[in-house]
Amino acid sequence: MSSDLPRPTDNAFLGTSVKGGSHEPTYGGALSFMRRRYSRDLDGVDLAVWGIPFDASVSNRPGARFGPQGVRRASAIFDGDPQYPFNMDPFEQLACVDYGDCVFDYGRNADIPGHIQAQASGILAADTHLFSIGGDHFVTYPLLKAHVAKHGPLALVQFDAHQDTWPDQGDRIDHGTFTGRAVREGLIDPNRSIQIGIRTHAPETCGLDIIYGHEMDDLGIAGTIDRIVSRVGQGPAYLTFDIDCLDPAFAPGTGTPVAGGLSSREALSILRGLGAIDFVGGDVVEVSPAYDHADITSIAGASVALTYIGLLAEKRSKPA
Repeated sequence: MSSDLPRPTDNAFLGTSVKGGSHEPTYGGALSFMRRRYSRDLDGVDLAVWGIPFDASVSNRPGARFGPQGVRRASAIFDGDPQYPFNMDPFEQLACVDYGDCVFDYGRNADIPGHIQAQASGILAADTHLFSIGGDHFVTYPLLKAHVAKHGPLALVQFDAHQDTWPDQGDRIDHGTFTGRAVREGLIDPNRSIQIGIRTHAPETCGLDIIYGHEMDDLGIAGTIDRIVSRVGQGPAYLTFDIDCLDPAFAPGTGTPVAGGLSSREALSILRGLGAIDFVGGDVVEVSPAYDHADITSIAGASVALTYIGLLAEKRSKPA
């Protein structure tokens, strides 16, 4: 490649560093999350972004298997700029790769949770922070198992329209049961866990604090941040963001949309205020591009991921 090219392309494959922005044209080149280099070499890597294209547990519209593709595509418009609202390139602070997608046989659904957990555990064993892109919300269950094996029981910060605490016998692959199962198995501490934006009712709360959608107007952004931070406290936590936490006006591309949700601005502002929480892992799930319009939902999913990454980078940039 000529060294005088002003804006080289295909950093996803040809990039020489896992740090810094690529400054590619937004409309061309090989797509990865934020043009990060595709790599499964985690030596010296702070953060791996990983896709889990699984949606066989949905109760309504399928399509979240295309979520990793959609979020990667949407992220291209953000590459190379100082990231709002942090006013910095987080990848100057964090060595980050796109780890590609989880590997599994789509015809053997019963085996898939084990594959997700084992492959996530392999990433975490390299002392690399993991942020995952689903996929439906069931994928958070094996991800939690992998993170808990490394960090111990976690607080769960769950942005969602649904509680996902429907009962099961411990053998269902179902995106509406993972939170309840995680509580029953001791993966998460319900006394430190909280759900934000809930707009449905399940038979039980499993002890989690719940901020319902209709409470958001009275609490406001600052009040919501205070309640989350107070609930979680000082211990390790995991963030899971179901894109249907957003109102369908801001996230039409999802499988189980529910009216009355957060705006993108509200959700991202709340996330921005959670820098005091010790997040050890996170995910964004349920982006279904087939039901999207103009990449609205995929852009929101990419923005959630970038805000989470911005929080990590901000901590890294502050002196100890």
